[in-house]
Amino acid sequence: MGNVTRTLALEFAGRGIRVNAVAPGATLTPINAAWADDPAARGVVERHIPIGRSAEASEIAACFAFLASADAAYITGQTLFVDGGLSLHIDFRENWSS
Repeated sequence: MGNVTRTLALEFAGRGIRVNAVAPGATLTPINAAWADDPAARGVVERHIPIGRSAEASEIAACFAFLASADAAYITGQTLFVDGGLSLHIDFRENWSS
């Protein structure tokens, strides 16, 4: 995602088009029901997240809204990690995702 985002940002910056990406972490959506609706599985997932919980879809959507807003007018070529600190981990010793 990072290289595509940066490449497109460079390609379109001169035209006034900003290109950014959002990298969401564990988010409570229907596609994640396999672990989100199972308290034991959800606990395994959430123990890996430094903030200690999964994101609500609205929290991820708010990041997209920010990047599309005038408040982000000087941001391009960036990937915003919205993962509760999950990307701070170097590796994972067990497969916990669905």
